[in-house]
Amino acid sequence: VGAGGQGGLSPENLQVEDLDAPPEEIHFKCFRTLCCKGQPPPRPEYDLVCIGLTGSGKTSLLSRLCSEATDNIGPTTGFSIKAVPFQNAILNVKELGGADSIKKYWSRYYQGSQGVVFVLDSASTDEDLEMARTELHSALQHPQLCTLPFLILANHQDKPAARTTQEIKKYFELEPLARGKSWILEGSSVDNIDAVKRSFTQLIELLEDKDQDTGRI
Repeated sequence: VGAGGQGGLSPENLQVEDLDAPPEEIHFKCFRTLCCKGQPPPRPEYDLVCIGLTGSGKTSLLSRLCSEATDNIGPTTGFSIKAVPFQNAILNVKELGGADSIKKYWSRYYQGSQGVVFVLDSASTDEDLEMARTELHSALQHPQLCTLPFLILANHQDKPAARTTQEIKKYFELEPLARGKSWILEGSSVDNIDAVKRSFTQLIELLEDKDQDTGRI
């Protein structure tokens, strides 16, 4: 292992008195340090439900987070599940299709969820934006979701007609509606996946906080 690697022959891995020891003893102590570290603890897993209207970009965002190709992606029919890995957690995301014929069955898939991702098209028509607003309000007040952390992504921020997050917050009346709830509103774009990863990292922090609060009850 190089000097900069984990557990390498660097001074911080040795006691001061070790530096005067014979070379073979130094090598043995470094070998023991490497071998006795053990496996890192398993990352926690969280089950999320991802909802939003057709065309909001749910599938493309999740595919990019999983380093999958986004060519020829079509609307989700029914639902799909992706395990999205992060450094400190694994998110098992159940994405539900956003077509009218599927939305009425969304609530059947809410059970067991620990968090919610709601994706909206910030550049959509006023009619579709109003429909997204209705669906988000319904989700925020649903008995199986109302106590869960929410990540709300105002997607397609790269389009000229995109509303800002402040405009979305005001139009969706998030401040009064979600008061007392754990939620995050962020802009997103499939071309800026690093920003999307940061948004999900914030959601993981909310999930961890909820875990700790549950443990204290």
